[in-house]
Order: sequence, then C-alpha cells, then structure tokens
Amino acid sequence: MKPVRRIQGGLVALPRPDIDTDQIIPQRYLKRIERSGYGQFLFYDWAHDEQGKPDPTFVLNDPERAGAKILVAGANFGCGSSREHAVWAIQDRGFEAVVSTSLADIFRENAINIGLLPVEAPPEVVERLMEIAADPKAEVTIDLEEMTIRGPSLDSRFTIDATARERLLAGLDLVGATLRHEPAIVAYEAHRPAWLPQL
Repeated sequence: MKPVRRIQGGLVALPRPDIDTDQIIPQRYLKRIERSGYGQFLFYDWAHDEQGKPDPTFVLNDPERAGAKILVAGANFGCGSSREHAVWAIQDRGFEAVVSTSLADIFRENAINIGLLPVEAPPEVVERLMEIAADPKAEVTIDLEEMTIRGPSLDSRFTIDATARERLLAGLDLVGATLRHEPAIVAYEAHRPAWLPQL
C-alpha cells in the first residue's frame, strides 16, 4: 500500500455522531469481488433521494468539494458491522484521512490495514475542523511524521498507536509487516522439523 506521511487538502464535514458502516456503505452494495469501485456508493442513502437521483443538498454532491482529502465526522464514527467495504468506499472516493473525536475499533484497524489515516482528535479540534470545512476552498494539513493537524487558526497535535504509525509511514499492510521478519520465519521453519515427533 502507499505510504502515508503528509496529507494536505480540502475537507468534508459530517457533523453527526454514531455514523455506522451501513450508513457509510449500505449492505446491498457489497457484492463486488474487488476492493475498488465502492466510492460511488459512499453514504448512498444520504446522497440520493428515493428515486436514486443525487441530492444536491448533500455535502458530497457539492462540486466544490470534489477532490477533498479529509473527512471530518462526529463521535463513534464507523460503528456497526466489521465490513472492510466501509473504509474501501471512503478511500475509493478519494479521502486519505478520517478525523473524529472517536473511531470504532474495528473501523480504525481496517483503515490502518489499507492506508487510510484514522485520526482521533479532541472535541475542540474536530469542532474547529468542521468550521474550516464550511469553506470549500479551505485546506488543512495532517502530518503523520510530526503528528500534527494544521489549518486556518488551527495548530494541534494528535496521538496514534506507534505500531500503526510505523506501518502507515512505511506503507505496510499486515502481510508486508509480517514479511519484514521473513529471515527469522525461514530460520524458524528450517529448524522446526528437528524437534517435531518423527513418524
């Protein structure tokens, strides 16, 4: 996966708490066998009316928000089922980071595993980001190396698990992280038959 170091771009704000994975991507759109193509279904039931037409009042349908890289949401974002499709849809739509006061545990782990930066920030920082997001031309910079969030009238730090940070900076999914220990794995496997019972 692509290394994550510095994300700079516009924001989309969803000031709602408890946004669950079925709201992020409804279950009926989980039929693809690949990891791509889910972005078009992101927040589908909020982004479309009952006839399936795009709702022009929904923030993601604002053409001025096209290309935004940072999604800012209310507390407990990503709760609900453990579907990886939720993070796939967010990343496929072009977002590189999700910021909230709290992220559901499984959502956070799924995000780290695909290179979508999960940031948990204090309420005042998230509130300020939502204020900044009111301007579609405003940009914010999230620096994973420095663990900072900077933007208009905003200069804040965040924390993230050290192992997750290391993997994101290096662009390593779980397989890649495991393969860094390949020499030790090979050495272990080479000696293993010696102590196993012989038939």
